[in-house]
Amino acid sequence: MHIGERTIAPAPAQPGPYIIAELGVNHDGSRSRALELVDAASDAGADAIKLQLFDPDLLLSSASIAAEYQLSAGIEDPHAMLRELELELSDMQLVFDLARELAMHCIVTTFSSELIEQAETLQCDAYKTASPDLINRPLIESLMTTGRPLILSTGAATLEEVREATEWLGTTPHVLMQCVSAYPTPAQHAALAGRAAMLSVNPNALGYSDHTTATDTGALAVASGACILEKHLTYDRNASGPDHSASLDPAGFAEYVRLANRAWTMLGAPLKKVLEIEEDVRDVSRQSLVTKRELPRGHEITADDLTVKRPGTGISPAKLAQVIGAITSRSVDADVPLVNDDLQ
Repeated sequence: MHIGERTIAPAPAQPGPYIIAELGVNHDGSRSRALELVDAASDAGADAIKLQLFDPDLLLSSASIAAEYQLSAGIEDPHAMLRELELELSDMQLVFDLARELAMHCIVTTFSSELIEQAETLQCDAYKTASPDLINRPLIESLMTTGRPLILSTGAATLEEVREATEWLGTTPHVLMQCVSAYPTPAQHAALAGRAAMLSVNPNALGYSDHTTATDTGALAVASGACILEKHLTYDRNASGPDHSASLDPAGFAEYVRLANRAWTMLGAPLKKVLEIEEDVRDVSRQSLVTKRELPRGHEITADDLTVKRPGTGISPAKLAQVIGAITSRSVDADVPLVNDDLQ
């Protein structure tokens, strides 16, 4: 899948992990605060920023209640909470304009099918669905009609639900994000291995949406094979609101990006080969078949003629069985590695 000019794929298809700074509702409904967070995301090295487009009247029925993590943040009325955290479409456009000026992509999570027409005016680089909407087939299929790539979080989902969503998506360019829907997520419940489990039903399970408070979780996700990360960014983790406590402040987010990129560099390409920096040690430290005594030309080599010693510049000891019984093509000194030219 591509987001803008970036390929979302394991190394070496892209220069590093693709890191999304989720601004979410951490702007507190303030345009100026949102713009500050865009600057912070750029300074930290994020590849993209993400906003949320919702309408409380479209999203919440009269039966809606606050989640426990929202109640613990002092929120009792989810409708009132979302109304206070809305960002006007015109403000979202200004936020995206700044992000693009700073060479970042723009992604939007749209929570209702009725809002897609408005969302399309933002000309985002990709759409994302929140974890609760993995089962929202009408929303997913509406987003598919836009032709834009999709990112889907999978928190609180079963593998069968992931399989079902995969069938709906068909050939639509998409990636799945392993996610734990707990805010914040304790380290022991980060469930990084869940992404590998999803690969059994969808080869595009390439990402991790991170709700832990640690700065190294993204690096660990990269080490386990993730190539796209999402992390909440806030101006203050102690601020009042539903997501601040599960987010990183600008300094923490910058460290998160640094560690994730370091892990990517350390991971390397998914190949097993001799690296250039290994070649000297390979030659010096490996062992070869070495003559125990001087061997005359035309000699039939026996096991008693050979031992195994460093360096690794001669015939590999793995070839011992093939060398025994071979005839020397020239005389060979004692205590030297046997080479192919020594044999007929």
